[in-house]
Amino acid sequence: MNPFAKVLLCTTSLLAAIVVLPSAIFASVDPTTVYARAFALLAAEPYVKQGFQVREDYWAGALASGERKAVRQQLFKGNEYWFWLGTEVDHAKVSVHIYNSDGELAEQPDSWAKDHLAAAHIIPKTTGSYFIIVSVEESPAARTHWALAYGFR
Repeated sequence: MNPFAKVLLCTTSLLAAIVVLPSAIFASVDPTTVYARAFALLAAEPYVKQGFQVREDYWAGALASGERKAVRQQLFKGNEYWFWLGTEVDHAKVSVHIYNSDGELAEQPDSWAKDHLAAAHIIPKTTGSYFIIVSVEESPAARTHWALAYGFR
């Protein structure tokens, strides 16, 4: 194959990949999850300024008013963690709480909830599995999308 044909073939293949791949990659991403995660990260912003590193992984879902979801996470003694919950639904009230493996509330007293944002703070006394309980207390929507992010220092 001559060099011109080789360059043309590579360029055409690259152009096709650029056009086709973004839609294939993002086709399964629900925009409400993206917005909910953006609000969770908005809640994290002041804590990042205090030195907390936000993890890339996060949890997301949809709950009806009054429903809860448990997320299990391994936490390590010696670290400090914040979990931030957000939803894009205006006038929704959400909460997040942290329990140890014995079912006892383990979060710090400075945890908070305000409208469609909430945060829970923990300094684990022991390394182990902890349960983060996400709840939609009230919402004008039938199902409220939420996202939970976390950070540590």
